[in-house]
Amino acid sequence: MIRRLARAVLGLALVGSLVATGFTAARIAHDPALAPFTEAAAHEIRAATDRAMARHATPDAILARLAEHLAEEPPNPVAVEALAELAADQGIALPPDIATRLAHAREASPWEEAAGCLACLWDAASCALSAELLCQAPMVLTPAGDVAGLARAGQAWAGGEEVDRLDLVLSVAGIGATAAVLVSGGSSATVKLGAGVLRMAHRMRLLSPPLTRLVSRSAATAVDWTRLPSVRSTADAAGLLRPEALRPLAEVARSVGRMGTHLSPAQTLHLLRHIDDPADARRFAAASDALGPQAVARVEMLGKARFLRATLRWSDVTRQLMASLAALLASAAALLSSALQSMGLRLLRRLA
Repeated sequence: MIRRLARAVLGLALVGSLVATGFTAARIAHDPALAPFTEAAAHEIRAATDRAMARHATPDAILARLAEHLAEEPPNPVAVEALAELAADQGIALPPDIATRLAHAREASPWEEAAGCLACLWDAASCALSAELLCQAPMVLTPAGDVAGLARAGQAWAGGEEVDRLDLVLSVAGIGATAAVLVSGGSSATVKLGAGVLRMAHRMRLLSPPLTRLVSRSAATAVDWTRLPSVRSTADAAGLLRPEALRPLAEVARSVGRMGTHLSPAQTLHLLRHIDDPADARRFAAASDALGPQAVARVEMLGKARFLRATLRWSDVTRQLMASLAALLASAAALLSSALQSMGLRLLRRLA
């Protein structure tokens, strides 16, 4: 009698677990918002990257990565400085050869800096990821850069030359965001900043191939090219945009703008080469919110995939599903154990 009651209870528990599991799975299948992963909070990102760095950022690994960057020609100053600061924070003594190369990489005469600044002002493709980018900051952070991009496109069109559509769509997006800032009081400021950084990254050839394809698709579909000859003002340029087609690019620009509020332009551009789509951009923005400039060194030591994993956590729905599955397995195991026990007792009675 007791065994039958126990089997009935276990059977009901099994049915209940099946129903709960099926219900949760159906919710995930029919609701795109119920993704298995969700964005981690800032403290979770810091804790997860701390654990990953403890495993992978050993002193030998840090020195090896720093030596690798110093051996490049020219060295990437953003990566070099981030790794050198990481080594200093951990109290790692630099070997003489690495210390000599680091000092040499940090040296730059005033004339070299001035020449680099002038070259960067003339052509963004010649900019380095260093202080020279400060020369382009007025063009990136103000509408002047967007107007300049529009003027370049107008000159190319009037001269019968090929128009750089990627540069133009980012300039027009910046103009549209600037207009929205003036109307809304600042809600589109991050889009404006992000569009400017993306425009500079395009001209410096720093965009990843997938992100370049995204910008190209936006350039083809988000701008009414038939109205380009009639543009006479920035207001006309903003009217060229098709907002719905621009949405994926605007999402990337907004996330890049968030990164720019915590990182320097050079650091933002350095991390931008790892961004392939809007999802990558959102996760790098969340990491920048949580880690600030430390994000650069952590990406260098952990790599993109391991670093971005730290920005996600299991969603509440996924945890509910896993709990339902665990209850289902436990109920099934208990029911099977009870059934086997009953079979064993009946067999023993027959043998007796």
